[in-house]
Amino acid sequence: MSTKTLGVGILGAGPVTQAIHLPTLARLEDVFSVARVMDVDADVASSVAGRVGAAWTTSVEELLADEEVQIVAICSPHHFHAEQVIAACRAGKKAILCEKPFAMSQEEAEQIAAVSQETGVPIIVGAMHTFDPAWIAARENWGDLLEKVHTVRYSIILPPNPRFEDFATEVVNRPARGSADRRDPDTAHGMVFGSIMGLAIHDLPLVRTFCPDFRDVELLSSIVPDPSGYFVNLRIGDRNVEVVATSNQSWIPEWYVEAIADDVSVRIDFMPSYVQAGSGTATIRRNGETRVFGPTPRNGYEGEWRFLADLAAGRVEPLDVTELIHDLTFALEIADKAAEAARQTAIKEKEAEVIA
Repeated sequence: MSTKTLGVGILGAGPVTQAIHLPTLARLEDVFSVARVMDVDADVASSVAGRVGAAWTTSVEELLADEEVQIVAICSPHHFHAEQVIAACRAGKKAILCEKPFAMSQEEAEQIAAVSQETGVPIIVGAMHTFDPAWIAARENWGDLLEKVHTVRYSIILPPNPRFEDFATEVVNRPARGSADRRDPDTAHGMVFGSIMGLAIHDLPLVRTFCPDFRDVELLSSIVPDPSGYFVNLRIGDRNVEVVATSNQSWIPEWYVEAIADDVSVRIDFMPSYVQAGSGTATIRRNGETRVFGPTPRNGYEGEWRFLADLAAGRVEPLDVTELIHDLTFALEIADKAAEAARQTAIKEKEAEVIA
């Protein structure tokens, strides 16, 4: 490893690591080098590490003990995130990138905040669109939009992830995907909760920006589309919010966040997750005039990694962990309410079948 670059240790070598982070780090080889890759599957760990000339391990402890590892990227399954973030902080690393969500409860998030403050190790959450140049340009140019917004829409219409992953890289040992009976109440609950915490959570921090009363969440409706996804309508404070995602086989992908007031609106159209083709595009309309920002060559993935480098070098102030906690609790409340509504709908449908 070059002494001029920051050594990265990656916990979890699945599709996100293989198809997103490794290609991004390859474009930033003057800043980062991958020092060690960890995965519980030795074949996956060794194969992925071999692509970048890194060491590999099946042990979290071994990776965190490696002095060549200065930055830790946590790309493991969700329920390991809090434990691994805390361990990386206690290992004295320079900075941590944790994929979404960085915790699965308010209690876990508060433990992370306390340890980060105690150790002085800064944390960012991999909500890549918060670092996207299009989002940053929109925030700098939308003027008084935040005070006037009445409607927020957040929509993701994409083919299944494997189609993008296969174009990005040859994924090693992709887990098999089984079918689920969405008519079962517990399954319906789990599908909606998992979809929101795994997919909607990407841009719920952006949605929260437009909802100053984010603790006042009223669920109006929650529908589970076929074959997967969610159609969720909310009233958050005095704002109407639509959160929608579904998967289809179309090659017309759509991923956008839009905020609308009577005389001004902003819409940010983002690239699909696994497409490394520059930033999103922000369109601001005000009183009949339109301004467009982007796309630019640099995307949000590069933005978050460059921010990590600046954190490690002390060139920028750490993010407010309290805001990260607010983002998490906002997502959890939406996920809980939407998932429980889906469960109750499934129960009613089963009862109707029995009566019939």
